[in-house]
Amino acid sequence: MKIGLMVNGLHVEAHYDEDEVENVHKPLLQRLARLHSANPQRRTVVFLSAPPGTGKSTLTTFWEYLTRQDPALPEIQTLPMDGFHHYNAWLDAHNLRAYKGAPETFDVDKLAQNLRQVREGESTWPQYDRQKHDPVENAVVITAPIVIVEGNWLLRDDDRWRGLAEFCDFSLFIRAPADALRARLVGRKLAGGLSQADAEAFYDRTDGPNVLRVLEGSLPADLMLEMTADGEYRTV
Repeated sequence: MKIGLMVNGLHVEAHYDEDEVENVHKPLLQRLARLHSANPQRRTVVFLSAPPGTGKSTLTTFWEYLTRQDPALPEIQTLPMDGFHHYNAWLDAHNLRAYKGAPETFDVDKLAQNLRQVREGESTWPQYDRQKHDPVENAVVITAPIVIVEGNWLLRDDDRWRGLAEFCDFSLFIRAPADALRARLVGRKLAGGLSQADAEAFYDRTDGPNVLRVLEGSLPADLMLEMTADGEYRTV
């Protein structure tokens, strides 16, 4: 299946094998639908955690598309975690701007507060502005009964992040070979105009350490998916 999707304001041509759609993605969405039907008066919150390079944003946008095509499935909506970066002024004051994206650069208390409000029916969510490089409060209006909160650190196994589990009804994790993620992330920087040397240096400084921290430091999820070196997804 080839489909054009709008992902973070950009047009993306996504490709999914028909067998994968029928045997991985649709059964997953049906499982989330059953979970929501058990407690339909409250919004269902799903965590999707995965290392950089696993295609989280495109995948969840595709899931949104699939639910719109099937009237038997409740609508889902993706809520990226990027809007909970600390503001640049805070990062500068703590000498963390160069490490933006690492777990230390997120406001976990603010995220917990927003997750509590989402489950109680609040309908807004912050969004990361890629021009200002800062969060914008209340930028996303939440309309769906099932939301998928996606980010690298949602299942991180440390004291600050473990407490988020009380707001999660179902968790997903995507694992992938580290070498495949390196190739994808370096390729992404090359496509953005960096030289080969600069793209590899960025990976070694930023993306690479984050990939390993996610793969090695995350708690078990309710369901694990695996992304192959070819970019296909399988249920583990």
